[in-house]
Amino acid sequence: MSTNIPADLKYSKSDEWVRSEGDELVIGITDFAQDALGDIVYLDLPKIGAQLVPGASFGVIESVKASSDLFAPVGGEVVAINTALDRDQAPVNSDPYGAGWLIRVRPNGATEELLDAAAYATYCAERAH
Repeated sequence: MSTNIPADLKYSKSDEWVRSEGDELVIGITDFAQDALGDIVYLDLPKIGAQLVPGASFGVIESVKASSDLFAPVGGEVVAINTALDRDQAPVNSDPYGAGWLIRVRPNGATEELLDAAAYATYCAERAH
């Protein structure tokens, strides 16, 4: 399985990615996760203003195969939600690092142990066997 793992992002062991944009962080699920889940059919995301706790569930993602919790890789306040995904969840599969982003967060400094791209690639390879 070939997985796209951009070098400029950080990753959680629960398969979320984090991209820093100014004083905010953008969060989504990884290519590895969307591939394992299959076609995404429903998202339950937090409301703007919700406080994330690192490692705690912040929502649910459902696919044709399974329903899975989404886990916060960082702590902070949700400042934006990708509302385009309310109508069409396909970008989560087709463009997980772009149009398929899930939420934007103003971080409070608390983070899970995040992996760089090389460490995440190794972690994915270990689970693919």
